[in-house]
Amino acid sequence: MHTWLRRARAAVGMGFAWAVAGALVGGLFELVDNVLPGVFPFIRRVDMWPQTLAIPGFLGGILFSLVLGIVGRRRRFAELSLPQFAAWGAVAGALLGGYALANGAPAYFIGIATLGSAIAAPGSLALARMAEKRDLLNAREDTITARFVESEAREALEDED
Repeated sequence: MHTWLRRARAAVGMGFAWAVAGALVGGLFELVDNVLPGVFPFIRRVDMWPQTLAIPGFLGGILFSLVLGIVGRRRRFAELSLPQFAAWGAVAGALLGGYALANGAPAYFIGIATLGSAIAAPGSLALARMAEKRDLLNAREDTITARFVESEAREALEDED
């Protein structure tokens, strides 16, 4: 049960990360529309881009986490490539687009979701690798500190003798 809870938490975390990315892209759309009004007519079709992109981003992140759990099982981040992640992200986006299409979304949503997920997935791998490196660096610092404390303890013991 503990493993499933950890995986569910990871899937929700991936969903939130993708939702933030979607909201940032939506904010960029809003900024472009305010700075250059009317230049990109498709932006005018939606008034609230950040939440419009954050919601499918959240769902896409959860779907990607499920795809990753199935296909990338038992592999470390260092063993995975960015093109693999892009392909798995495209699969998750196609699944999301297919679900949306079945619920009345326009057909072009499949392409948008597939492309967006194929872009977001390698970004997730890059962030995961950065976090993994930071953890390794922190572990190394702890080891160095432990060695320093150990050598001080040895010196103190030698001084007592």
